[in-house]
Amino acid sequence: MERYDLVYRLYDEYDTKTVREYQEFVDVFPAVDSRVALEHWQGVQEELEDLKDEIRSDFAAGETFAEIAARATRDQAFTALDLDAKYGRAVNVLVLDVDETLRSAGGTDNEIPRDTLHVLTEFHEAGVPIVICTGQTLENVKGFAIQGLGSEIVHSGDLSIVYEAGTGVFTPGHGAETKQLLYEDLDAEIRDVFDDVRARVLPDAPESLRRGCHLQGNEFNVTMKPNYETGSSQAREIIDEALVYLIDLLADAVGTALGLDDEREASGDDGEGDASDGNGDVELEGETVRDWTRAFYAAQDPEIREVLESEAAYPNLETDAVPGTLTEILDRIDVAYYEADAAEIGSLELNKVVGVERALEVLGVDDPFALVMGDSKSDLRVMQWVDRNDAGIAAAPEHASRDTLEHVIETDELVFDQGKSVDVLRTIYALNRLARLN
Repeated sequence: MERYDLVYRLYDEYDTKTVREYQEFVDVFPAVDSRVALEHWQGVQEELEDLKDEIRSDFAAGETFAEIAARATRDQAFTALDLDAKYGRAVNVLVLDVDETLRSAGGTDNEIPRDTLHVLTEFHEAGVPIVICTGQTLENVKGFAIQGLGSEIVHSGDLSIVYEAGTGVFTPGHGAETKQLLYEDLDAEIRDVFDDVRARVLPDAPESLRRGCHLQGNEFNVTMKPNYETGSSQAREIIDEALVYLIDLLADAVGTALGLDDEREASGDDGEGDASDGNGDVELEGETVRDWTRAFYAAQDPEIREVLESEAAYPNLETDAVPGTLTEILDRIDVAYYEADAAEIGSLELNKVVGVERALEVLGVDDPFALVMGDSKSDLRVMQWVDRNDAGIAAAPEHASRDTLEHVIETDELVFDQGKSVDVLRTIYALNRLARLN
């Protein structure tokens, strides 16, 4: 309880609000050529140090409490105390999603805020590696990482990028391990399914999808994105349509992999009575491959089921009776739905967990205790992984997917407002300061 008493004293007896305001001004003050502006910045910095010196002189661990006062609010400091009491260790790696986590289309104009970037820089300077874990393409992530954090940090050897939700890992400065194409480890059958889907996804799409969607420039995953503003009603409608289309296209590709079109030819079936746009409509144990595939993914994800129902595409099937020959392949392929944002096909053997594990291996983080921040089902898998292995804590924005939010609330309740990931980062900064005292 002694630390709690000290934190109560810190926030009751000292003007920590002014300390934080001065610290934020000093940290994120833009580079300017004005001599007057520079003199003002220097004056604020001097006043900040005077306020910190008061705290330093009055506490046994004065530097720790001065820095906590300068970075964390009262609530953040007490949350850090609770985390320290529960786990008794510092966070030694950050695993961070980007879209709708570090940045938000609705809250930050889709830019990572300067205060967030500054706190990340401070973690880097403290020797905490950063793993950017995203569904985006590598080139996109490299671009904004260098722009936001600087080339020195990105190429420092202490930053790794898990891209396309785990299909590849890029860790500059590590020689032969710098870029690892994890999808090359998949067997030929699965790679052929993805090649088939990718080759047909736009050429075979109905006109509404060709006009309303585009393909994200992935190396392996197949991701359809709206041409409309993310989150808009038009984006929602087109992505719902794209989800059904992708599931059916996947069924066609799996049908090819299972040789169903060869079976039809051998039996003399000319296809009459079946749809003519793909072997996914070939019957498999009484139902079509498309029906079983829709039923399979509807059972996997209630959001997918809701979309199929709304699009009049939900088959009334007992999902536990999906034929085993089909299940063996579908169990290895992920269909992801991000409302009004994206519909995607990826490999369940290549998810963010696999990518993070490989990134930690390259970075040399042998005993991870990670802060995992994210908003989607793919991020949830990483959160559950660290939870099972006592390897970290999870945080999510208030608008995260339902399952992700439930997990975060059930663990440490680190939920933050839209565009305010910096609040959790400051809490973890305070936790790491406190952990040094253990």
